[in-house]
This record gives sequence, structure tokens and C-alpha cells, in this order.
Amino acid sequence: VQLQASGGGLVQAGDSLRLTCAASGWNGSGKAMGWFRQAPGKEREFVATITSTGNTGYRDSVKGRFTISRDNAKNTMYLQMNTLKPEDAAVYYCAAVGRVGYGDRPLRATTFYDYWGQGTLVTVSS
Repeated sequence: VQLQASGGGLVQAGDSLRLTCAASGWNGSGKAMGWFRQAPGKEREFVATITSTGNTGYRDSVKGRFTISRDNAKNTMYLQMNTLKPEDAAVYYCAAVGRVGYGDRPLRATTFYDYWGQGTLVTVSS
């Protein structure tokens, strides 16, 4: 299984970015995907998650600004990030669950995820 994250970059506060995560060798049926981020000196934190049926969950600080989506036919997940803030700056990682059985609920903990992409850097200048 490989997850390839892309779309990061340097933007100004208030700008938008769209991250993409392409999964290969992974059957996403019944399995969630998610985005996490890690800023320098901080722990990796949950950002958003989406189940195979489109059920979503977000951390409070990005609700209303970020939108997670998924194209099951392409095995691809997206994160549309609007109104970016300096505190959103981090390396963003995509992740995928390796097994079914968690139901159709948002999965926020890193421990649910078995596969991780390499990360894409998002820098937001004030």
C-alpha cells in the first residue's frame, strides 16, 4: 500500500490550498481515510476524516474552513483548505485504515490508521 500526498505549498493567511492523497494497492471499501498534521515541536494531530460512505469528522479549529472529500473510484482523498491561518502551518499527512469493522463513524485517533503517506508541507505567512 502506498499513499502519496501532494498539494502543499507556501501561501499567505486567508489563501486556499487543496491537498490530494492518492492511494495505491489499497482497497478502500468500508475503510476510512484521514488527514493529520504535525507542526515543528508538536505532536501529530487529527485534522479530518472521511468514511467510505462519506461520513466526515473535523477538529474544531478547522470546521467551516476545511472540507474533506473522497473519490472512491480513484482511490483518492482531498482536503480543501480555505481561509488558512498561520496556525495551520504544518506537515500534512494522509492516512488510511487497513481493515473493516469500525463501522461508519469518523475515526480521529492515529491508532486506527495503518498506512501513512510521506507528508506535504503547508506554510502560511501572516
